[in-house]
Amino acid sequence: MAPAGNRTRDGTGEVTAAEAALMLDTGQARAAGERVIAWAEALAAHTDHPGQLTVAYLTPAHRQASLELRQRMREAGFDEVLEDAVGNVVGRYRGREPDAPALVTGSHFDTVRDGGRYDGRLGVLLPIAVVAEYAARGARPRHTLEVVGFAEEEGLRFHSAFLASSALAGSFDFGLLERTDADGTRMDDLMRAHGLAPEAIAGGARDPSRVAAFVEVHIEQGPVLLERGLALGAVSSINGARRVMVRLRGVAGHAGTTPMAMRRDAGAAAAEVVLFVERRCASQPDLVGTVGMLAVPGGSTNVIPGACEFSLDVRAPQDAVRDAALEDILAEIAAVCERRGIACELEHTMNVPAAPCHPELRAQWRAAIEATGQAPIELPSGAGHDAMKMAEIAPIGMLFVRCGAGGISHNPLETITAEDAGAAAGAFAAFVARFRAPAR
Repeated sequence: MAPAGNRTRDGTGEVTAAEAALMLDTGQARAAGERVIAWAEALAAHTDHPGQLTVAYLTPAHRQASLELRQRMREAGFDEVLEDAVGNVVGRYRGREPDAPALVTGSHFDTVRDGGRYDGRLGVLLPIAVVAEYAARGARPRHTLEVVGFAEEEGLRFHSAFLASSALAGSFDFGLLERTDADGTRMDDLMRAHGLAPEAIAGGARDPSRVAAFVEVHIEQGPVLLERGLALGAVSSINGARRVMVRLRGVAGHAGTTPMAMRRDAGAAAAEVVLFVERRCASQPDLVGTVGMLAVPGGSTNVIPGACEFSLDVRAPQDAVRDAALEDILAEIAAVCERRGIACELEHTMNVPAAPCHPELRAQWRAAIEATGQAPIELPSGAGHDAMKMAEIAPIGMLFVRCGAGGISHNPLETITAEDAGAAAGAFAAFVARFRAPAR
């Protein structure tokens, strides 16, 4: 996939010999993609529950997956392979300029319950496959390439999302070490039982001055690329999220004897709000709002709902857009409750800021996509990623890869093709070849 005519497709200049050595031709990219698919299949053999892919933090399946990833890195030709104090798998492939800050990439290898083979794991396996191509011909990038398999992102076992990437970012919450799983096992005890050293976590934090950038390759987890017939997309921003639990209290009453005009129906009030959320969040591009949980506690077929509880999740690539939508929704909740005689209690449970991708890295990803022969496209990420934590210490960029099966993710039907994995390998190699550390 080296650019035709020995020039970059975006016309920025000649390809140097060092850059050309780091790019993959069509056959090499295809081979790397096929290797990624085979590795993902093999990695999926390690699971906490036979018959489904579930890998929680520091279970036997998680430890087996960690060992397999380290072995893949060694076989690929990494100069250094290690497991850090929190269980991250780290491989380093030395650059031509060892004093230059590292280009760090990676994603997580834990899963949700009954999840898919590529969420997170694609972003670990794909750079390993590209490094294998480099090592086979002795090619070295300018910057040391550090590939991280983050040990925990999903929070399945300890409800501790971004545990592993927060350790690298220097923002690890040491209070989590006292948290217990469903069996009563403390996190720090579990870590020590597996040879990890929780007391050494702080020492594993990266010096921001030694990280040129963090980039992540990830399946889109949505249908946009699929519907547009495109394999790859550059991510513009990772959506910020705010979550609220809403508890409404009306008056329960007999369903047959209470006139409609005299009811204080908490369920009907919630229904009004749900529809408002849909209307408000459909009014702007890239703004999304979801009521994912909705319940009538103690409800009965012949009783007017005296209480209703629901969750609210609002996301957007820009915090101001998200916050304005949430304020409108909260105002609507207050108005509906006043009109219907309903009491309301709000619990704000999450406020995660958006993580914009650095403009220079976005431009470099667009050029890398173009180098594969595809027109560049940008889109936001509605899901959270390890890149959000790494943004605390370094500029971030992301490459999305098309999902099949309607774009479904967090599901056994999650899939990508070897062809698309190959296109992503070609784009990743082109990105590394032409990488320039962005201004901070």
